[in-house]
Amino acid sequence: MCLDDPHHSRRDFLKLASLLTVAGAMPLLSSLKARAASEPDAPVRIGYLPITDATPLLVAHANGLFEAEGIQSERPVLLRSWAQVIEAFISGQVNVIHLLSPMTVWARYGSKVPAKVVAWNHVGGSGLTVAPNITEVKQLGGQNVAIPFWYSIHNVVLQRILREAGLTPVSKGNGPVAANEVNLIVLPPSDMPPALASRRIAGYIVAEPFNALAENLKVGRIQRFTGDVWRNHACCVVFMHEHDLNERPEWSQKVVNAIVKAQLWTREHRAEAARLLSKEGANRYTPHAPEVLGRVLAPAADERQGYIASGAIRHAGWEDKRIDFQPYPFPSYTEELVRQLKQTLIEGNNGFLAELDPAATARDLVDDRFVRNSLAAVGGLEAFGFPAAFERDEEIAV
Repeated sequence: MCLDDPHHSRRDFLKLASLLTVAGAMPLLSSLKARAASEPDAPVRIGYLPITDATPLLVAHANGLFEAEGIQSERPVLLRSWAQVIEAFISGQVNVIHLLSPMTVWARYGSKVPAKVVAWNHVGGSGLTVAPNITEVKQLGGQNVAIPFWYSIHNVVLQRILREAGLTPVSKGNGPVAANEVNLIVLPPSDMPPALASRRIAGYIVAEPFNALAENLKVGRIQRFTGDVWRNHACCVVFMHEHDLNERPEWSQKVVNAIVKAQLWTREHRAEAARLLSKEGANRYTPHAPEVLGRVLAPAADERQGYIASGAIRHAGWEDKRIDFQPYPFPSYTEELVRQLKQTLIEGNNGFLAELDPAATARDLVDDRFVRNSLAAVGGLEAFGFPAAFERDEEIAV
């Protein structure tokens, strides 16, 4: 996707919106049902983007954790856009994906895709990166800022940051942007650093390692970490087909077991995980260098103090890591996410959001029976450094 075509981002979003209408999804869902019927013992087929959000899925594959549970897995399929991820999922080409948490709301309720969240993939792991000459959010006024997708925690958090600075988020394409407005455009993560380097955008908010990449290339600086605005927020979650959850519960349990164990392993082997995911790893899961991934997964001890000094971290007392891993999908998060989405500028047909009840959505969108079992087997949430209770209060503070 190129910003030289000002309508390209919008067309990509509208293409996906068309795909995810009930009518547009029907042929793909029919294909999914046919494939499920013909392959009742289908192996784990993962679809992913080359971002750190995919870490548990890739670690589970690399370390043979699915096979250790007694199920088979194929090599994960690297996809280039969220449109490709969801299309591959609802057509049955893949059966386990990481998906932006707000996107699961859109898929299930805006598009009637029969799938559910079974676990979180990670917490935090994203940031707002700006051009080196920008030192405060107000300087983004009158400029373009990129987001990875309208239905993303990045869009939700960015708009809160902008409004706190007295700026108004807008979606104007190539139209004139007022000094108190920030024009939001959708770009794939890989297009963001070059767009920032060429000054076609003033900043972007996205998953790692694209913030770390901008730092390494010296084309951008981190203005704020998203996890410092919404504490321990989910970004990407594990999304699976309902027919697998209902018709293959033992298989589904083993899938979640492997993912939970992969998260635990990653927390204890951060530097090793960075190399495993890198272009120098045996499987070359991503095109990123080990030092870029290491800056996210296993940062130097003194980096945190630098971010506190710069203001990228304002809530030092939270003591959150740049990216961390815990799999339990807290209902309070889903409830608050629905409330936040109702207040967020989202392009396209988003009327369904007004009808969603936060508590009912949290109960229906998430199936936590598998992850609770998996957690019990590894020592509970305490094994991940979190309190044992399956409930919490959401902390959001710009």
